[in-house]
Amino acid sequence: MIKEIQVAKGIRVSELMEQLAESAFNARRLGEACRIYREMVERDAFVFFTLAGAMIPAGMRGIVDGFMKNDFMSALVTTGANATHEIAEALGFRHEMGDESSDDVELSRRNINRIYDVFIENEAFEGVESFVSDIFQELEGEMASYEIMWEIGKRLPNRSFLRTAHEKRIPVFCPTLHDSVLGLHLFVYGKDLRYSPQKDVRTMVDLCFQNRKMGVFIVGGGVPKNFTLQAMLLAEGFDYAVQITTDSPQWGGLSGATLDEAKSWCKLKERAKTATVYCDATIALPLIYGYLLDFAKNEKQNTTNITD
Repeated sequence: MIKEIQVAKGIRVSELMEQLAESAFNARRLGEACRIYREMVERDAFVFFTLAGAMIPAGMRGIVDGFMKNDFMSALVTTGANATHEIAEALGFRHEMGDESSDDVELSRRNINRIYDVFIENEAFEGVESFVSDIFQELEGEMASYEIMWEIGKRLPNRSFLRTAHEKRIPVFCPTLHDSVLGLHLFVYGKDLRYSPQKDVRTMVDLCFQNRKMGVFIVGGGVPKNFTLQAMLLAEGFDYAVQITTDSPQWGGLSGATLDEAKSWCKLKERAKTATVYCDATIALPLIYGYLLDFAKNEKQNTTNITD
């Protein structure tokens, strides 16, 4: 039976999400996603968190850091672009609220870059280049993307999920590292450093062969989604899968592909628990995180509101 949503002053995120799970449409899907993620955490599943889209420019970096610090994820798979913007923020540069109807030619003349309704100045990328150039010139040999991210994270001066990843030894895979500003800097300055996609794949596959429950949380789809799901082709498949997307499956694109479709490829087990939420990730992601925090075992969990 569909239950009427009851919202009162002081309601907790978890209380609202539990009610949504008894409602309909994408509200129900969001509530179900919260419940599945909670089960993954409580059953100590190894959780791959995949992050595509401009989530860091949109203000989600503290949420990602919180997932790490509270052990809600075991590995992060993201884009080189998100890593680049995270470095910029950790160095003190900021993304600003902008206007999607702005004159982009005028913005270019003012050295401002636009990501829909977010602005960031060229100075930020100059700062990133200055920071990583020394690192890339220092490193040598063959390294996986997560090892490069750890080297960057341990040198960041302020709080960052890359720094947290290094401290907690959480691998941050960037299968699109080359397809980013960071990748360009690696090409220019990393003369003695060889990025090894093979090492990334080997580590991903090894992680998929663990004798424990396996889960995946997919934010936005893209390469991080496929890179993670394909690693299961040689293993037994994921036990849990939660997906947040705004894409539809009928266009044939990966980001809109259903989780049931992944079962045909044996990337998910036949009886895997799944939920797909058709929603802007900047809405759904903080709500899922808030839900998990309410159920966290440690009452002193850090909300990781990054202000450095």
